[in-house]
Amino acid sequence: MPAVGDDSPMYCSQQINIPPDLPDVLKQFTKAAIRTQPGDVLQWSAAYFNALSNGETPPVKERLEMPMATQKTDTGLTPGILSVLNRQLSPKKVVSLAEVEQKWKDNCLPKERLQNLMQIGSFGDEFDWLKFFALACSALAGNITSAMKVICEILTKDPEGGAARIQFDQFKELYTYLAQIDGDISEEQMESVFTYLQYHV
Repeated sequence: MPAVGDDSPMYCSQQINIPPDLPDVLKQFTKAAIRTQPGDVLQWSAAYFNALSNGETPPVKERLEMPMATQKTDTGLTPGILSVLNRQLSPKKVVSLAEVEQKWKDNCLPKERLQNLMQIGSFGDEFDWLKFFALACSALAGNITSAMKVICEILTKDPEGGAARIQFDQFKELYTYLAQIDGDISEEQMESVFTYLQYHV
C-alpha cells in the first residue's frame, strides 16, 4: 500500500494488460536458461531475445550438461556450446571474425580462448566455419581421435546414441586439417586411417 502523501498512481489488475504470449515466452526462456547455464545471465539473455526477435537460432543448449572431467582448464567450451555455435554459424560456410566474436560473446565464452584458437588456426577476417569448429572441438579433447569423436557426434544426422556418422569426405577434410595443425601425424598415418575407414566402416 502506498504511503500517505505518495503521488504515485495506483493500478488495479483490470488496468494492467498482460500479453497472452508472455507466460509462454517466459517459460521457454526459463527452460533455455536452465539447460544452457550461461556464465553471464544478462549477456546471454540479451543474446537470446535478440536472436528470437531477428528470427535467428538462439544460444540454447539442447540439454543440460555436466562439466567435462577431461578438460584440463575451464575453457567454457562444451559439446553443447559447440553444437549451439554450429547451429548458429554452419549455414554460412564462410564466416567473419565479427560474427564469431559476437556468437562467442553471446555464449559467455572467454575472449582469450577465441583469440588462442584464432592464432593456432591462423584465421583471418573471414574463414571456413568447419575448420574453426574442428579446431574448437580439439580444444575439448586430448587427442585427434577424441576431437573427431566430438565432431562426428555434433555433425551427425543420425539419431542420438546412434553411430554418429558423417560424410567420409567431410571426415577426411577435417581429420586432415587437424592432423596438419597437430604436426605429429604423418601422411602415411593419415592414409592408413582413411583406407581403414573407407573399407571397414
